[in-house]
Amino acid sequence: MLSSFSAGSSVDVNVEDLIALCSVPGVSGREENVRNEISKLLRVENGQLKTDKIGNLLYEKFGTENHKEILIMAHMDEIGFYITSVREDGKLEVRNVGGIIEDAIQGSFVEIITRDGVLPGVIGAVPPHLKTDGVSFDKVIDVGARNKDEVLKLGIDVMDYAVFKKDYAILNNEYLSMRSLDDRFGCYTLVECSKELSNKSRVIFAWTVQEEVGLRGAKALASTYFPDVAIAIDSFACCSKQNKHIDLGKGPVIRALDNSSISDLELVRFVLSLAKENDIPVQIGTTGGGNDASVFVEKGVPMIALSVPVRYLHSQVEMISLSDLWNLIRLLRKFLEVY
Repeated sequence: MLSSFSAGSSVDVNVEDLIALCSVPGVSGREENVRNEISKLLRVENGQLKTDKIGNLLYEKFGTENHKEILIMAHMDEIGFYITSVREDGKLEVRNVGGIIEDAIQGSFVEIITRDGVLPGVIGAVPPHLKTDGVSFDKVIDVGARNKDEVLKLGIDVMDYAVFKKDYAILNNEYLSMRSLDDRFGCYTLVECSKELSNKSRVIFAWTVQEEVGLRGAKALASTYFPDVAIAIDSFACCSKQNKHIDLGKGPVIRALDNSSISDLELVRFVLSLAKENDIPVQIGTTGGGNDASVFVEKGVPMIALSVPVRYLHSQVEMISLSDLWNLIRLLRKFLEVY
């Protein structure tokens, strides 16, 4: 099933690499495992790879002319939980990291990432049989421990973190559904666009940290870089009242307007013309949320946010069209070849 999307098909996406990247746990502030996985996928050519002090992974790639500098960002972090305390009854109290859908928490499998490895756990639910007794939902992780001492013997402690256990499905031989597609599809896009690229301008590929809790990795980059263009590759939440015309399978999306920024009109027009010239389907729309490139607007840097539509964003079953992802990679590569 997966090989049908590998090199040689009309949709040249290595789904195994994408799934592997999505599978790596990494909440905001704990992206080190994701950074290591991306580093393994990269082929550093005509440039240098480094990690800055906050944890952003940077691949600075020289261009054929270097007359401009382009900064492209995708965030490595995902939503999840930090363990804030271990109760005497052996349950783990947690704090949300990022925009958790509270309605989707109950009855979930989770994985706790400790200093020594990964341990399973569950977030329970209140059965209908007990609701008449006034039993209310208790948002804690149950690891099967009877008391606090047993938790500590398992190697779990405060400030370890947890993510939803991840599974995936290929639906109708076209769509991939999996937790952490936001924004690991963006991370994958940057990896693929950096390979064997004949870029005209100097390009800084940046895999950023802590986007889900306030664009903090991007803000750190804004104190170091002053590019000619800033580009964010991030999710486009679809499909709702404000963007009913956007749908999976109709192409990548220019995220023209969200809660943090307005994409530069000239850049939008340039990308639209580039898509038309190369017969790449593209959509344009507005959504909520924010993006990493928005922090550069206050520095006077024009920005644009490029996306693929994501159904069920921030849930355990985020869904994208693999053809949309492939067309996004094509579009971004064309942009870097000519801009």
